[in-house]
Amino acid sequence: MQISTERILTTHCGSLPRPSHLLDLMKAKITGQPYDAGAYDSEVRQAVADVVRRQADNGIDILTDGEQSKPGFYAYVSERLGGFEPRPGPRAGVFAAEVNAFPEYYKQYFSQAMLGATLVPMVPFVCTGPILYRGQEAVRRDIENLKAALNGAHPADVFMPAVAPSGVGKNEYYKSDEEYLHAVSDALREEYRAIVDAGFVVQIDDPFLTELYSYSSLDAAEKRKTAEMYVNALNYGLRGIAPENVRYHTCYGINEGPRIHDAPLADIIDVVLNVNAGAYSFEAANPRHEHEYHVWEKVKLPDGKAIIPGVITHASNIVEHPELIAERILRYANLVGRENVIAGSDCGFSSQATHTPEIHPTVVWAKFRAMAEGARLATKQLGFPQ
Repeated sequence: MQISTERILTTHCGSLPRPSHLLDLMKAKITGQPYDAGAYDSEVRQAVADVVRRQADNGIDILTDGEQSKPGFYAYVSERLGGFEPRPGPRAGVFAAEVNAFPEYYKQYFSQAMLGATLVPMVPFVCTGPILYRGQEAVRRDIENLKAALNGAHPADVFMPAVAPSGVGKNEYYKSDEEYLHAVSDALREEYRAIVDAGFVVQIDDPFLTELYSYSSLDAAEKRKTAEMYVNALNYGLRGIAPENVRYHTCYGINEGPRIHDAPLADIIDVVLNVNAGAYSFEAANPRHEHEYHVWEKVKLPDGKAIIPGVITHASNIVEHPELIAERILRYANLVGRENVIAGSDCGFSSQATHTPEIHPTVVWAKFRAMAEGARLATKQLGFPQ
């Protein structure tokens, strides 16, 4: 994990819009239609090369592959883990409290964006047998494509996202959820390890912790117990990997809705800091969470750790002004130290492969340029050596 003593670095959460021609081939592949495998692999390689170049051209210091090869969490799991079977039907409880509070809004939202616009249906998976990792070839291709795309580039650092154990599916095979999560984590460890061994930082994507606190019907003690089980399982999967090679991202998912039930950062921050990671990424730029920088007035960031607060958001197509971005960076830098802050995004900009992501691709690049300018302004105001 690259921490700069010279300036504020910029990064984001990983997922970026995929090109239309790749999406067409991806849909054919996933739905079992005829497709040209060679053309598909070539389109993925080109998409990764293009997205790496565009990140660098638009001011991103810490780069990634934009998750160009991944259709989304559910298809990603089915490709890389064995022991699961799909259970078609609506995903029970998605944003349940929000949907109950604003049913008319979410009926429209789910049909036109998010669930209704995804490339393939978001089909939940259930564990029905021993879990095993079978994604060796897939992660090898991802690593090779990213390495090839970086040829000639000089990023401050490079990361690759991978899913947290808590987001894989439901257990119908193991004796307990704890045993199940450790089995998932043990399998995913092979992917985590492959990413780190390739020389990249592994980012653990975990919107499931905030989902637990925001929407679960469990009482406070049960939520805490479940959250600790999530983190213990994740740390088991990260064993042997140095924290500086890990960044942890939690958020509230792709949701442009009212979001009045989002759990406060203060409720989860102590659990988050128990993850064996070198940096922690969280939402901080949208109107439900921007005020939460005050959390760091009471919570001490552990020594040797960094934070990646969102200073641009995935929940609005408005391009943030660089001066506002600089102000957001300064708030955190003044609380946890300027060397411990990396400017980031609230969440990904296309966590599901779709022709109609909520944030238009042209707006994503404008947001990145604004973030880079805001980081330059903050660097100057924070008095880094010039």
